[in-house]
Amino acid sequence: MTRDLGDAAASTAPGHVPTSGPDLATLAALQERFRASIGEVAADVPVPWCGRWRVRHLVVHLARIHHWAAGQARRHQETPLGRGPFVLDDLYTAQAAELYDTLAALDPAAPAWTLDDSGVVRFWHRRQVHETLVHLWDLRTAGALPLDVAPALWADTVDEVVTVMHPRQVRLGRVAVPGRPIALVAGDAGRAWATTADAATEPAAEVTGPAGALALLLWGRTTPDDPALRVEGDRAALDALLAGRTTP
Repeated sequence: MTRDLGDAAASTAPGHVPTSGPDLATLAALQERFRASIGEVAADVPVPWCGRWRVRHLVVHLARIHHWAAGQARRHQETPLGRGPFVLDDLYTAQAAELYDTLAALDPAAPAWTLDDSGVVRFWHRRQVHETLVHLWDLRTAGALPLDVAPALWADTVDEVVTVMHPRQVRLGRVAVPGRPIALVAGDAGRAWATTADAATEPAAEVTGPAGALALLLWGRTTPDDPALRVEGDRAALDALLAGRTTP
């Protein structure tokens, strides 16, 4: 998949993603970086923070998610891709193009099936930006490759977890409502959040660090012991939040 990404593709530094917002140009840049990275990491390399997955499972997963999300945006049940085996680069290229082309063709305000109450196509712009970003980090980190992402984009990853994904986990009964919130502070992005809680009370703990480290913490890719993070307050409350899974 080759597209004119404009400013989103301005840098040629390995792993560089210079965009900062959840829009289609950002999605295209991330998809292109993911596609290019498939050839840089062997398919059997482990992705240990994703259980027993290896790179081939990661690539197939994201391709399936893109295919599913395109159907959700169109309000159409997708046709399953089947069990494979797949040619990874071909599979991902096709499904990334399907998703991008679907979203580009639809009015962002058009009705869509979504995971929140918005019910519009624009939801999938943001959701697939962050799905792709996290899995791009998975892929490049599994291959010991660098990834340069603007703090503002990682900050929006945190914001999506705090305002959409974790509240949905609570709403569906997958996790308990925390008794007290956890404060998250991203100094490099100038942003701060408090997680969903049972009442408007003082945070049980505060986690401070770069937006990327906070995003990876919420997505289960790192731990509170990450040297990039500083935890103050009730560590047990933070551990309980993370153990309950803030994302699906």
